[in-house]
Amino acid sequence: LHIFPTLPWKVYINKRIVMIALLSKIFIKDRENYKDENVRRAYGTLCSLFGIFLNVLLFAGKFIAGTLTGSIAITADSFNNLSDAGSSVITLVGFRLSAQKPDLSHPFGHGRFEYLSGLFVSVAILLMGFSLARDSINKIIHPEAVSYSILSIVILAVSVLVKVYMAMYNGSYGKKISSTSMKATAADSLSDAVSTAVVLCIAIIGRLVSGLKIDGWAGLLVALFIFWNGIKAVRETIAPLLGQMPEEEFVKDIENIVLAHTEISGIHDLVVHDYGPGRQMISLHAEVPMSMDILVAHDVIDLIERELGENLSCHATIHMDPINTDDEFVTEMRKKVSEIAKKYDERITVHDFRCVSGNTHTNLIFDVVLPFDYKTDETEFKNIFAEDVKKIDSKYLCVITVDRAYTK
Repeated sequence: LHIFPTLPWKVYINKRIVMIALLSKIFIKDRENYKDENVRRAYGTLCSLFGIFLNVLLFAGKFIAGTLTGSIAITADSFNNLSDAGSSVITLVGFRLSAQKPDLSHPFGHGRFEYLSGLFVSVAILLMGFSLARDSINKIIHPEAVSYSILSIVILAVSVLVKVYMAMYNGSYGKKISSTSMKATAADSLSDAVSTAVVLCIAIIGRLVSGLKIDGWAGLLVALFIFWNGIKAVRETIAPLLGQMPEEEFVKDIENIVLAHTEISGIHDLVVHDYGPGRQMISLHAEVPMSMDILVAHDVIDLIERELGENLSCHATIHMDPINTDDEFVTEMRKKVSEIAKKYDERITVHDFRCVSGNTHTNLIFDVVLPFDYKTDETEFKNIFAEDVKKIDSKYLCVITVDRAYTK
């Protein structure tokens, strides 16, 4: 940043990944269409193969340096690079398997193979951290002085630079194509860069101070750092497999497309099922005036479903909810009830609002959507809400159905 003060950080990073950019120009058609499945797979293949090549070179260089110096930290770090090459193979296989077309047994495709490959990479990080910690503890118990050569220091320095470069291009393209496995590989590369930098510092100190026996402690420090990053990577890659909330930007895009149609007065019960990158299935309820012709409403809903599919690469199913927009009393009561809901939490919404009037009382029938992290017991919430509505008029009786939001 000091060398290139006029360049924004993101631009600087893009300049540094010029090799991948150059290779993508040669081998990937329509290379900037990151949502296209063929382009995604091509980037995954390119970055994986390039990662395998670099990691094998790093393994060879570090293994030679570790053997010559007798350093457990350098030797262990070399096998860490070899495991990274294996992780890149797993990522490559994951992209290939996820690209398989849907079949009778898997009608939603095989996109989650990509998430599984990211999980395997994360587990490999944990195993390497455990193995390195075990060897380092043994070196701490039986310490030996290590003689570091200029060659080993140069190899370690180059390794740090290469690993930073790998973290940059995997992180950059992993974000562009929304690949959890590439993001996991970027995290792994960054942890490798830091761990190798620690070994490099120890090597320089060992070169300057003869007889120093801290090689085992350096290896243990590296192992703990790798293990911590492995835990973080596991959490990030297992989340989409378990079923996580969709990204806020994706939800906002859905809302903007649906509500751009003036016939739709509101949406609720939005659910997003993720079967792999580019394989989302969404369902939602759209509110339409009950006075609207059903064929016209159906045509609008069909149009919105197509727009969602074309713009967001998803399959959409929309349920029509007819609401009374012509009755002033119903409209006013819905507004008042919604204002009461907002007093508890701005995120709470009210929908499917109906009024049934009688001689002695009026039933207000509606659904309330609570944020998933809302702590109040649902039964207690309904009782408190009903009492607050009664403050408007004691004749109002609430019939409330509580839903939980599946989006933020």
